[in-house]
Amino acid sequence: MAFDPVLETLCLALSEDVSAPANGPALFLRARYGSDLDVLPREAWLCDQSFKPDYDLLVRQGFALREADDGTQYGLVCVLPPRQRDEYRALLARAVTDARPGGIVLAAVSNLEGAKTVENDLKALCGNITSLSKNKCRAFWGRVGDDVDRDLVAAWSQLDASREVEGGLIGRPGLFAWDRIDAGSRLLAENLPMLSGKGADLGAGNGFLSREVLKLCPAVTHLTLFEAEARALPLARENLGEFGDRCDFHWHDVTKGITGPFDFIVMNPPFHTGRADRNDLGQGFIRSAAGALNKGGVLWMVANRHLPYEETLKAAFKTVITITDTPYYKVFKAVK
Repeated sequence: MAFDPVLETLCLALSEDVSAPANGPALFLRARYGSDLDVLPREAWLCDQSFKPDYDLLVRQGFALREADDGTQYGLVCVLPPRQRDEYRALLARAVTDARPGGIVLAAVSNLEGAKTVENDLKALCGNITSLSKNKCRAFWGRVGDDVDRDLVAAWSQLDASREVEGGLIGRPGLFAWDRIDAGSRLLAENLPMLSGKGADLGAGNGFLSREVLKLCPAVTHLTLFEAEARALPLARENLGEFGDRCDFHWHDVTKGITGPFDFIVMNPPFHTGRADRNDLGQGFIRSAAGALNKGGVLWMVANRHLPYEETLKAAFKTVITITDTPYYKVFKAVK
């Protein structure tokens, strides 16, 4: 498993400076697995994760996952804040709310992701902060006491709420292209033919592509949406509510394969984790699509033009055609 400097830095604080709670587990928001978590036994962790690949890995490694927030408070709440400001501020506020009086909130962030800024934000919530630096990252923690700014906690708790965005869609901070229609997805929608039969949208997000397919292609009998980020699925259901039982929704890691068969698939696959490009994600989407299509079924896909997907497409499909090639994107049609 690849080295995770942020997780190691958080766990360094646990091993050297921050004591685990004597009664009950530590809550770990936006948890991800790494061997560094062995600083505490598995029964000392309760993990919370909405991204299916990380969720599945934690389960395989024997960690308990919180399925719903029942209002329980914890002596220690750990958190790995994401990049998007409104999302991470809401998550910090959630961590403070989930900590019982006298409990500790511990976070870690890479310097490249604005560690000092996030540290100052936790300080604004909690008051005094202690920190350490390692691996070009910072871990920082504060105690939930009388210094907590409860008004700020309440305000920040609402920052990642869903709201209407471009195109009359419902979006939410932290999701891909959360406040706009992604240019690549728009380009793919503009180049789709009149589709028919049973289809799927891989990495569906808040459902923009699916909405365009169902709105413009009355011969599509059913569309299945697959999405790895659980926070996106309620939005997709709301955005596609008018189409009733013509669609269904699955929280799923597409790279592990999907169950078909389908007559067509549309997708704008993810290609990065954090700041790092992940060509293997899109390649995994392509292979899963090929495995789930009927013979003669068609994949319609958009990708940033610099990504090396052509060879994977040609290996998985009988025919691959570049439909359009712009300075930023390519749209492919691939026939099984």
